[in-house]
Amino acid sequence: MKTKKGFRLRNICGENVIVAEGVENIDFSRIISMNETSAFLWNGIQGKDFTEDDLVTLLLSEYEVDEATAKADVAGLVAKWKEAGIVES
Repeated sequence: MKTKKGFRLRNICGENVIVAEGVENIDFSRIISMNETSAFLWNGIQGKDFTEDDLVTLLLSEYEVDEATAKADVAGLVAKWKEAGIVES
C-alpha cells in the first residue's frame, strides 16, 4: 500500500495534522490528528510502497515495544488510515 497523493503531515499549533492538498482532494473535509508515534510512522513511509510489516519494523526500531503489541497497534492504525482514505492499496 502507499499514502494517498495529496495528503501531507503538518504541525499546526503543536499538533500533528494530516491536511489535504490539491484538486484531487477538494472534497476532503476531515481533519486527521496524529500522535507522535503515528506521525513518525507516516513520515517513515512517505514516497514508498509499504506493508504492515514495514510499519512494525519501524516501530520496533524506534520504540521499546514487543512485536505482538506493535503488530496489533499497526493493524489498528492502518485500518483507521484506510477508513479515513489517506492510504490506498
